[in-house]
Amino acid sequence: MATTQARGVIFIHSAPRALCPHLEWAVGRALGRAVSFDWADQPVLAGSRRAEFYWEGSAGTGAALATAIRGWEHLRFEVTEDPTPRSDGGRWLHTPGLGIHYAQTDTAGNVVIGEDRIRYALEIAGSDPLELNRELQVALGSAWDDELEPFRHASDDAPVVWLHKVG
Repeated sequence: MATTQARGVIFIHSAPRALCPHLEWAVGRALGRAVSFDWADQPVLAGSRRAEFYWEGSAGTGAALATAIRGWEHLRFEVTEDPTPRSDGGRWLHTPGLGIHYAQTDTAGNVVIGEDRIRYALEIAGSDPLELNRELQVALGSAWDDELEPFRHASDDAPVVWLHKVG
């Protein structure tokens, strides 16, 4: 059986300058080849850098990439893996204060909350609608999105890369 190919993006939202080459090395090890990021200043956090890197690899590479770069202090990142015909998509979010969050994604990039996670939220919440809301917000990764949003907007002036599929 052939290995399913996947693709995605690594968004380094903020990293101290000294950490930048280490991130490239870690990503390169996970991908099995040398990589070079196009670093830019992160205007939201003085002294930090940001980068976006489009990757391709076997299904599951997104998890390997998130594992390779998590754990460094002061690092904010997202890793996405698009779904394939044989595998779910995924989204890994990391902030220094919250740690890492994983969510399954569908073909449109929406977060998918599994049945067991919904049952858990209902069980924990009981009859308290505010607690149910809190549990679902955790499952969606809302706190991570809230913290990363200002850093995402910093890339609004970044050059657009148009990708075309031929064939």
